[in-house]
Amino acid sequence: MITRFWRSTFGLVALVALVLSVATLAIGFIAFDVTHEALELQLDHRIAVETNALLAEAHDDGFAGLINAVHRREAARSTASLEYLLLDDQGRRIAGGVLATAAIRPGYTEFFRYVREGRRGVGQSLTTPVRGGTLVVVADRQGLQEIDRTLVSLFAGTLAAMLLIGIGGAALIGWRTRLRLAHIDATALAIIDGDLGRRVPRDGSGSEFDNLAGTLNRMLDRIASLMDNLRQVSSDIAHDLRTPLTRLCSRIDQALVEADAEARVNQIEAARAEAGELLEIFAALLRIAEIEGMAERLPLRPIDLGTLLEQMVETYVPDAEASQHRLSSAITPGLWIKGDRRLLCQAVSNLLDNCLRHSPAGTNVMISAAPTADGAVRIAIADNGPGAPLADTRQLLQRFYRSEAARSTPGNGLGLALVAAIVAAHGGHIEIQADKGFCVTICLTAIPREAVRTGE
Repeated sequence: MITRFWRSTFGLVALVALVLSVATLAIGFIAFDVTHEALELQLDHRIAVETNALLAEAHDDGFAGLINAVHRREAARSTASLEYLLLDDQGRRIAGGVLATAAIRPGYTEFFRYVREGRRGVGQSLTTPVRGGTLVVVADRQGLQEIDRTLVSLFAGTLAAMLLIGIGGAALIGWRTRLRLAHIDATALAIIDGDLGRRVPRDGSGSEFDNLAGTLNRMLDRIASLMDNLRQVSSDIAHDLRTPLTRLCSRIDQALVEADAEARVNQIEAARAEAGELLEIFAALLRIAEIEGMAERLPLRPIDLGTLLEQMVETYVPDAEASQHRLSSAITPGLWIKGDRRLLCQAVSNLLDNCLRHSPAGTNVMISAAPTADGAVRIAIADNGPGAPLADTRQLLQRFYRSEAARSTPGNGLGLALVAAIVAAHGGHIEIQADKGFCVTICLTAIPREAVRTGE
């Protein structure tokens, strides 16, 4: 139970308050001791100075002069005056207003007990043997004791105040902490119960809890996005893979009942082709999911985008000539970005394949890249083919979506979805214009040449 208490917010703050109180107590004890010693030294110095003054006054007249000097001090006595006692060689009081209640020893005595006019007192004294007797000068310790009591009261009050403030602060901080954690707990419980739209409330203070709430909300948004993707993929698989699976089953059924061996082999080959198409679809889906999942930890390195695009153009020139397309480029040199070269090549390859596959022979395909005024790099891959209906452009980036014009051509509707995932993983954005031809525009953040040279 005690261990659990110290692990709570109240217990931790209370522990800090206790440690501070102990430190204050230690500091108070040291300060008290130093102050007390300094005051005692001050009293010792005072009685030493007074003793030397008395001896100096009586230097010429001897013991008689010392008696007269003590009498003068007693006559001019005030409440702040020192006490005096002058004894002869037989120990009898000759002058002074005090009587010693204990044996008198030469030198300093810290606690010299005496009686004056029936009142007992304690003082610090300096006993000095002189010719003809003994001189005792006493400084009463009552003032010192009052200062000691004042210091003790002051430190005790400070310690009590610190304890009260510490306990009150611990209670306040514990209450505030439990209140903020209660919001997080309530949000977590609501999400467990199925309310995936619940978010941790923020107060806009910028405090640690407010920043934590923002981080948790971003995490929940990310989880919600992944769940939406999962639902979408599940729905897409349920709807869009039903047809190829149905065809695959039909091919297998026909092969089972086919009497002719050659026809049976043809049906099996067709079924194998259907299975290969399904494997390609699943591979594309897994690739998209992999890219979306690793977006936050994608290893990004400086890439000369202009050189990469020129290499892609050179690679696709033979394919363009074979399909009777004209492929050209307008690429500004010196375009540097941070990215994954393999994924960027795949994105450009998918877009070029779309242009060559879904546009008629004789179509011009242009790939361009140039810097923008806001510090980005704009890549455009366009053709002057028939384009796509404007109503379709908002859905072309979704998985399995295919426009009516593309349904007669090979494909599974995952190419642009994969490109969109790659662009998002690089922190960029993608746009499609399909009113005059078909154009896909990608904007990525550029990096300066200095960052490339320094390897940042």
